[in-house]
Amino acid sequence: MLIAAIEAGGTKFVCGLLESSGPERDRPGIIERAVVPTTTPAETLRSSAEFFRAASERTGQGKPDALGIGCFGPVDLRPGSPSYGSITATPKPGWRNTDIVGYFGRELELRAAFDTDVNAAAYGEYLWGAARGAKDFIYLTVGTGIGGGVFSNGLLVHGLGHPELGHVKIRREDGDSYEGACPFHRDCLEGMASGPAIAARWGTRAEDLGPDHPAWELEARYLAKALACYALVLSPELILLGGGVGLRPGLAERVSALVGEELAGYVPPLAEPKRLRAFVARPSLGQDAGLYGAAALALRDRRHD
Repeated sequence: MLIAAIEAGGTKFVCGLLESSGPERDRPGIIERAVVPTTTPAETLRSSAEFFRAASERTGQGKPDALGIGCFGPVDLRPGSPSYGSITATPKPGWRNTDIVGYFGRELELRAAFDTDVNAAAYGEYLWGAARGAKDFIYLTVGTGIGGGVFSNGLLVHGLGHPELGHVKIRREDGDSYEGACPFHRDCLEGMASGPAIAARWGTRAEDLGPDHPAWELEARYLAKALACYALVLSPELILLGGGVGLRPGLAERVSALVGEELAGYVPPLAEPKRLRAFVARPSLGQDAGLYGAAALALRDRRHD
């Protein structure tokens, strides 16, 4: 089966043509992939659709059989809602009320399997990555924004909409006077620990900061506060830390140690040093977790048809 997969992010759309030739437990192979910068909706969506048409012609395999999309949000995931498949109250200029599912459904003549980008990445890691065998875990991406996908008892959590783990309120670190970058809540987790927050606080991009820069200790402390809350409320077995900032070498290990300090022994399994060290881990699908996750959504929906 030929799958069109899209990781629709606030910085870039990663588009891939993947082939699945076996059961769902076997990871599809990426035939072609392209990165489309996220500019205006019209330009970004058009360029993404054009990639799939051109890739289908180049490979000679014809039109894709299925379409999966993991999209930055907030998005409307309520089937039957007038705005289902659309980006809703995003702070990204120009993207509010953009109909993602409708556009790609028309252009590629396929029904789209649709979820948040972090839910898609979580699903990919569940099937083929670092969360295989885990029924209760969180995939948290830290980059331009902060978002999380939650698995509970082997199922993605949706509810009223979808979890917004990046917008939880956290205790401010002593001496940190930065007001916060979130246009909705200012000093929520995303406002204090996202890539734009790091750049605004320190005057340079996160990727340009050296490993010994004090930014990383502060970043780890804010993430640890949030992960300790998730541990208490959601009781996950595992938290995967992804995204451009989250994948920083050594960050997951530092956050793990600080989560232990935040919990102060209150969650007995995490009071064991070995278990605590494994509690925060890097996703094994790396930067392709979202693309594989979008393909996983498409496979899931085809299986349920």
